[in-house]
Amino acid sequence: MIQDVTPIGFEYTFEAIDCSKITLVPILRSGLGMVEAVQTILPDPVSVHHLGLFREKMTLQPVEYYNNLPQSGHAVAKLAIIVDPIIATGQTCQAAIQSLKEWGVEKIIVLSVLGAIPGVTRAAEEWSEGTELWVGGLDDGLTDSGMIKPGLGDIGDRLYLTIGK
Repeated sequence: MIQDVTPIGFEYTFEAIDCSKITLVPILRSGLGMVEAVQTILPDPVSVHHLGLFREKMTLQPVEYYNNLPQSGHAVAKLAIIVDPIIATGQTCQAAIQSLKEWGVEKIIVLSVLGAIPGVTRAAEEWSEGTELWVGGLDDGLTDSGMIKPGLGDIGDRLYLTIGK
């Protein structure tokens, strides 16, 4: 434990973060937009492992197309931080949580900017004892095509200027 004093004179105790036991896991491609910001708030850089997941348009089920986690069951980190700006149906988040749980992490934190209440609820139920969801804001529902309403649209398209392409 480390003792310190706040800028306004209050003492507090905290535990230092061991960054060697943390990995960031952006959900491709929109999660890439959050990696640099998260790295800057950690005391030291952490490893980054990518999961490529997309939602199939007809069934809205997640499809994994890329996974660079080292060999299954041999997690190199105790804590995985999933970064994905949007949790809509929650199924992509569930799939990512399941992959990381199978990989052997002990704890998962999901960082998201916006979520639909039903999707956040679904994701939270996937591995409730091992996962925390940190979501900046909540919208009430989803469209028939699985987009958050009123929502922000497709964040990947907005980040990479591919709207309508």
